[in-house]
Amino acid sequence: MAIIDISVRDLYKILEFTPARHNIMLIGKHGIGKSQIITGYYEAKGMKVTTLFLGQMSDPGDLIGLPRKDEKCDRTVFMPPYWFPTDSTPIVLFLDELNRARPEILQTVMDLVLNRKLAGKCLPEGSRIISAINDGEEYQLTDLDPALVSRFNIYQFKPTAGEWLMWASKHGIDQHVIDFINMNPDLLDGDGRDPEEISPLAPRPDRRSWERVSDIIKQVDSITTSAKKAVAGIIGIPTANLLFESISASGKITAEMVLSDFNKHLQGLDRMMPHHITALNEEIYRCLELGKQGDIKTSSDNLLKYLKWLTDNGKRECMAHFCSIFEGASYAKANLFIMTKAPACLQHINNFIKNL
Repeated sequence: MAIIDISVRDLYKILEFTPARHNIMLIGKHGIGKSQIITGYYEAKGMKVTTLFLGQMSDPGDLIGLPRKDEKCDRTVFMPPYWFPTDSTPIVLFLDELNRARPEILQTVMDLVLNRKLAGKCLPEGSRIISAINDGEEYQLTDLDPALVSRFNIYQFKPTAGEWLMWASKHGIDQHVIDFINMNPDLLDGDGRDPEEISPLAPRPDRRSWERVSDIIKQVDSITTSAKKAVAGIIGIPTANLLFESISASGKITAEMVLSDFNKHLQGLDRMMPHHITALNEEIYRCLELGKQGDIKTSSDNLLKYLKWLTDNGKRECMAHFCSIFEGASYAKANLFIMTKAPACLQHINNFIKNL
């Protein structure tokens, strides 16, 4: 049965209007930021996020707490576990690795997701339950009971490469890594090798590994053999070779360079291939989205020169790509900049679209 795909942007919207009593399940590969995004979203709203790694629990007592005798009523009760709320403040309970949990752990989860209760104790009103699971033959997983699955709103979480690049630009990921993924988005989450044909221990790229590659590159003054080996141990030899070939051929024209002085870099732009220009289009939108464009009048004037260059120099497909990004509204702040700070650019875009 098909499962709806959602991006980070979609997820934020879904979290906004989904009632707290609904449970949410995110399906996706490891390393794509499920827990990080959920934690960041709710902590920004002032809610505590408690993450339970169910795959690491060996006994229901790890989840519900340990039994003890209540001297007042001469009955066995369960002491609340360390994570259980001690007041009425609602929390976000993030059940990670749900389909790695032992069957006896999953039985305990059933009451939790249905009744918001654990060993007779209720979660505070307004608390949310969100789970994350991996899906694929490469994982060692536990089959989930359909009765448990039916208690969740289920989404296949697929963050786009563009969303990762925006995150990377905000969080100080090395520019060489950003440039490489900008040109090779298919290498963000894998390298195309068949998992059955390579060792299960062979490293392959994912979003976590690119962050670690950035950490390595930032620490070295030059790309030595040792540095290359260190990176190959993170993303694998084939991808590492492509990355270092890209770094060796660097000297590319950046969005900041275009927006600060288009005329100065015109000759370099004329030598660029179409796929490099479309990557530059995306970079310009990210630059505007993050407010890195510098002086507003200078950047708006240079952006108009760039758009006219695309239109009048046999690069109309690249101009159409720039317009498609605008129409897709993936970069809200960048679009706002164009509409309010660069009206001549907006007019040029509208005229181009009308004449298609």
